[in-house]
Amino acid sequence: MCMGIITMTDADAVLTLAQWFSPSFPIGAFSYSHGLETAIAEGHVTDARSAQAWIDDILRHGAGRNDAILLAAGFAADASTLASHNALARALAPSQERLLEAEQQGAAFARTIREVWGYDVPDMVLPLAVGAAAAHHGLPVQLTIETYLHSFAANLVSAAVRLVPLGQTEGQAVVLQLKPAITEIAATALTQTIDDLGAATFAADISAMRHETQYARIFRS
Repeated sequence: MCMGIITMTDADAVLTLAQWFSPSFPIGAFSYSHGLETAIAEGHVTDARSAQAWIDDILRHGAGRNDAILLAAGFAADASTLASHNALARALAPSQERLLEAEQQGAAFARTIREVWGYDVPDMVLPLAVGAAAAHHGLPVQLTIETYLHSFAANLVSAAVRLVPLGQTEGQAVVLQLKPAITEIAATALTQTIDDLGAATFAADISAMRHETQYARIFRS
């Protein structure tokens, strides 16, 4: 399968991706903070500047980068390869909550894709499910990755708006500042393979682990 082929109009692609990554799409993304709740509670993220830096690092050096690679791999994979990729992605999850976050959102996404679009997308971690669905739908893979990462980043910013707290305008300014990272990561992911998976966001991973036992919390991760 060629990863550069676009089989629909640009408007159709944008509208489909807008639907898949809309807050109304039933995967419950709003209920996960990716460990950010703990980072805020422990004083690592205290304002717009530190929230932007934290999320930018996750995008460039952590789950954002890895999810982009997995999405591209899922786009190009057949059924047996998808299963192998999913097993690896699960094994690389740095904490129980991060694994549940990826699996539960992925299963909800795949279920909706099967029921609404009729594509045979099995339950698996979210970026692989998105990649497989995008391939079925003939979506441009780079645009899919960019939209996925934008949704991921915007969800973390939304958590920061509620918890730091940040103003709504400050939050939108942070999302705007994250756009260069999103564009760069998506383009780079097209040149990488599953063997390039890896992360160096130790503080974020530790925050995700500590969130599992945090006494008071409103997010699931």
